[in-house]
Amino acid sequence: MVTPAHPLTGRPRAIARWLLLVALLVFVMVVIGGITRLTESGLSMTRWEPVTGIIPPLSAHDWQVEFDSYRATPEYLKINRGMTLAAFKAIFFWEYVHRVMGRLIGLAFAVPFVWFAAKRAIPRGYGWRLGAILALGGLQGAIGWWMVASGLVDRPDVSHLRLATHLLTALLIFAALVWTALDLRALARAPEARPARLGGFAALVLALLAAQLAYGAFTAGLDAGYAYAEWPTMGGRLFPAGVAFLSPAWHNLIDQPIVVQFIHRWLAWIVALAAVILGARALRRGFRAAPIALFAALVCQISLGIATLLSGVKIEIAVTHQAMAVLLLASVVATAHALGERAR
Repeated sequence: MVTPAHPLTGRPRAIARWLLLVALLVFVMVVIGGITRLTESGLSMTRWEPVTGIIPPLSAHDWQVEFDSYRATPEYLKINRGMTLAAFKAIFFWEYVHRVMGRLIGLAFAVPFVWFAAKRAIPRGYGWRLGAILALGGLQGAIGWWMVASGLVDRPDVSHLRLATHLLTALLIFAALVWTALDLRALARAPEARPARLGGFAALVLALLAAQLAYGAFTAGLDAGYAYAEWPTMGGRLFPAGVAFLSPAWHNLIDQPIVVQFIHRWLAWIVALAAVILGARALRRGFRAAPIALFAALVCQISLGIATLLSGVKIEIAVTHQAMAVLLLASVVATAHALGERAR
């Protein structure tokens, strides 16, 4: 007979591995979400059916029903009028895969969570954290539909503000999974270990990165990346001439595509500087893997951002840029965690 693990120590190594696997699935989910956005596929499914929605159209009649529903949307009427059924199936594919992946992540988290809890294998103090991540995942599904619904009434695309909310929630879940997994790995190495603390400067770096990620979502949602396919100038100048500014002025910060692209371009360098300082602190304290990964991710991400602009937002490059943003977040989280663990 197997004796359940002690509730204080539990099975931290096994749980850490599970959380990192779920984080990998979230990474894949974000990449698929990027493809869904860039291929304009997000509004192809016009209903939210959390359970029955996992069954795709299986007959010609089913496909026609889905297509007829799509043809009543503003996107079809204003942009894609005349689209063929074959073209509709292509965009339906990415949105369907995106939603199925969301359900898979939910199962991949919920089922092991219940199993570990039943076996009393969750270390003391971590049950509430895992429960919060599960609840956030459920909320993310509702946020996804809230985002899609914004493009099914009057406008032919989703709200870029809701798109940013959807993306940032996914990345918050990803960061929470990685941070918790690192805490549990430390606990597996030393039963007396306590959770790492997030330092003030590390929190600032993460906040700046979150702002940059939000502006990345704004850029995608407003199609702002297509405005100027050049770098470092925009229309031959640092800031282009003849921009039609919005009123009131603060709307330009989130709704004016050219202003949004400008902010996304240059906020990146502020984030990079702050991240380099964070990595340098980790190096000075004897850490190597996390800060080196952070520096490599920064170089790759900035290079991909420039390449995305110069390519005219070529899908393959833009998706890689979004994927690297998640890896950059992982490296910042790992570096911040290392500093918080040492400070403890």
